[in-house]
Amino acid sequence: MYEPVIGLEIHAQLLTKTKLFCGCSAAYGNPPNSLTCPMCLGLPGALPVLNHEAVVMAVKLALAVKAKIHLCSVFSRKNYFYPDLPKGYQVTQYQHPIASEGRLRIGYNGSIKAIGIERINLEEDAGKSIHDHRPESPEKTYLDFNRSGVPLLEIVSKPEINSPSEAVEFLQLFRTVLQYLEICSGNMEEGTFRCDANLSVRKKWAQEMGVKAEIKNINSFRFLQKALEYEACRQMELIKAGKPIKQETRFWDERQNQTLPMRSKEEAHDYRYFPEPDLPPLVIPEKLIKRIKATLPELPQEKIERFKQKYKLPPYDAKILSASRDLADYFEQTAVESNNPKQSSNWIMRDVLQYLKEENMDISQFPLPPKYLAELILLVENKKISLRIAKEKVFPRMTGTRKRAGRIVKEEGLSQISDVSQIEKLARKTIKRNPRLVQQYKGGKVQVLSFLVGQVMKETKGTANPQLVNKILKEALNSLSDSSSSKRKKLNKLKQTKHTRQTK
Repeated sequence: MYEPVIGLEIHAQLLTKTKLFCGCSAAYGNPPNSLTCPMCLGLPGALPVLNHEAVVMAVKLALAVKAKIHLCSVFSRKNYFYPDLPKGYQVTQYQHPIASEGRLRIGYNGSIKAIGIERINLEEDAGKSIHDHRPESPEKTYLDFNRSGVPLLEIVSKPEINSPSEAVEFLQLFRTVLQYLEICSGNMEEGTFRCDANLSVRKKWAQEMGVKAEIKNINSFRFLQKALEYEACRQMELIKAGKPIKQETRFWDERQNQTLPMRSKEEAHDYRYFPEPDLPPLVIPEKLIKRIKATLPELPQEKIERFKQKYKLPPYDAKILSASRDLADYFEQTAVESNNPKQSSNWIMRDVLQYLKEENMDISQFPLPPKYLAELILLVENKKISLRIAKEKVFPRMTGTRKRAGRIVKEEGLSQISDVSQIEKLARKTIKRNPRLVQQYKGGKVQVLSFLVGQVMKETKGTANPQLVNKILKEALNSLSDSSSSKRKKLNKLKQTKHTRQTK
């Protein structure tokens, strides 16, 4: 039996206003090469000035993952040539990172597992190459240096992940942590959050590692899962066939659904690291670390546990509702307003999230404030409207018009009918209209009751209390059955008496 051994290298762009070593804007989506300066473009004589905000964000993450923060760290030059790296080197951290030896606890297969974090480096991003493969024109590559110099955190996990699904779980939670800290948008489509994966295969329980392959620039959770599954199978098949595994860098080709070789894997000496001469060592005062620690929010793992304890939510609900700070806040406000955490959870997880998915929007853009949803929940709970009316009529009207639930119910006459005499009258009317079904019910075919209930609900446009309709109809039908049975018994008794007299 073989098992994969996986380590991830995560690259997270920081949400700073400016770049790591200059005053250029770090905003996304501007016209190509509109956010550059001599420093971004690597022009001679340009000197870097470190962004304080980026250092604060790096310390935030280190504290969140219980990493050891190094009070003194050093920037280095990582030398390699690539068209969108204008200086010919990247300023990063190598032997002396800003933090190391952290951990992130993930819930996987019903248990908790701590994945080690080897190091957290602060570094600058490279520019972006845009390849033009249009058949009608010669192949060209364009360079956009807007991203050049944007601050990045490189997070290197320890090789302690043992399945593709576990890797996805780890990456998803890590993104959530970054978003909770408000230091990275986590937008994989924009490339602000991406990862490389290192995978090797070994016999289960063996200590020795296998030869690893690195899969570069994975920009979706689905691709990570598929790439790791494919690569694990590829390496296992090579081992079983007695063939060697090459240490190399590969990439995931989503069109062919396979990893393909890019180049042989570089070693550290290939990059000729040496200390950045234009930047002094980064010294972080302990007072600054204490101030940053005091600003840390409640993190997703802590929030999940609190939701389970305080609101008695199942683990699955707590995890879904803690997927973002905004969603968690929306749930809590709704739960407090309605005083019904479980129904608040049900409505958000089903109806609200479905609406957001259909409209392709975030919870921050949802048109209904928590108190509006809470009012709708209370109307159902207090039997002012039925759950069906709430879901099929009131909720869609609310999201479309942004009106409160009570106003919509009043304007459209959707209040639930719970008047016994009114429902009894409707029940008698329905029974009279459906003599064939009534006979079937008397004959023991009790499932026709559902159809008769539906007829009453249709008559009231869904506003009758369905439980009350069911109860009243059932009683009315049973009384008819009892009456028929009593008449048959009397008739049989009369026949028997007549027969006895004739015999005498």
